[in-house]
Amino acid sequence: MAIKSSTKKAATAKSSEGKFGKETYVKWYKDMLLIRRFEEKTGQLYIQQKFGGFCHLYIGQEAIAVGTASAVRPTDKHMTAYRDHAHPIALGTDPRVLMAELYGRSTGCSKGKGGSMHFFDKEKNFMGGHGIVGAQIPMGTGVAFAEQYNGTENVAIVSMGDGAVRQGALHETFNMAMMWKLPVIYIIENNNYAMGTSVERTTNVTDLSKIGLSYEMPSKIVNGMRPEDVHNAIEEAANRARRGDGPTLLDIRTYRYKGHSMSDPQKYRTKDEVNDWMEQDPIDHVLSLIKSNKWLSEKELSDIDAWVKNEVDESVAFAENSPYPDASELYEDVYVQADYPYIKEY
Repeated sequence: MAIKSSTKKAATAKSSEGKFGKETYVKWYKDMLLIRRFEEKTGQLYIQQKFGGFCHLYIGQEAIAVGTASAVRPTDKHMTAYRDHAHPIALGTDPRVLMAELYGRSTGCSKGKGGSMHFFDKEKNFMGGHGIVGAQIPMGTGVAFAEQYNGTENVAIVSMGDGAVRQGALHETFNMAMMWKLPVIYIIENNNYAMGTSVERTTNVTDLSKIGLSYEMPSKIVNGMRPEDVHNAIEEAANRARRGDGPTLLDIRTYRYKGHSMSDPQKYRTKDEVNDWMEQDPIDHVLSLIKSNKWLSEKELSDIDAWVKNEVDESVAFAENSPYPDASELYEDVYVQADYPYIKEY
């Protein structure tokens, strides 16, 4: 059922293609290709045991990250779950510090303390990947409350998986967010499976956009395999939030080509299902448009490929040549705030 509906949605993407020009498509292509190659290399390095811990790849879902990034302002805040490698790349974080974080090195974006699931970049307003399922929903809403309280025009973008929407905190959060008309966009990165459990096996309501109806929260389904559709939906939701009209819920339909994590045997789905979604690949879609419009020559496309490869290679070299954190770092940032007023009592 999900496959047939996704194919229909992909066919409607052409209606919004004319809105965007060469600069946008080339930016999307470069960013998605960098995300894809970074994730592919990450998978290879994980298998080689270059680093450990949990590792969740974003391959196949790239259009959501880049479509969101292109539709909002640099001052807007972003928060997601533990499938978090793509978001900071789309926002402009140097992939070198991200790879160093995977390696647990002191030069990493979280000083080597967070690993794959806890990327942060304050300068890019990426408020983190979070390892507790659904925890980012109320926390990201708290960020939106802070923006409203401080009188900014910034919006908080809170991403979650289709499995996280089963958390009770979502409903409490949605109620408060609508009552206070907070400037927040809720994105369900709906890749059909919560780990290995399909949406159909977890809920009687397979249209996850309907979750917002009981709170009268504007909600819609979005084709997550097309950056154009993602951009348009995010732009509309951001404009609503900046007007003071409150939150929006977006059920963005996408697909991950790899397992939930690196340890996932993927026995819950067929190869035909995966191949059907791969035929809608967002990178192939954007590349096809670039070629059909003759926006880039084969030489220029080859140069982009070479640039991406070099970025990934340099990221690995940077990580492997970076030092591990000193043992004293265990007591910095995590457990103790040095200037806390009552610290001397202890």
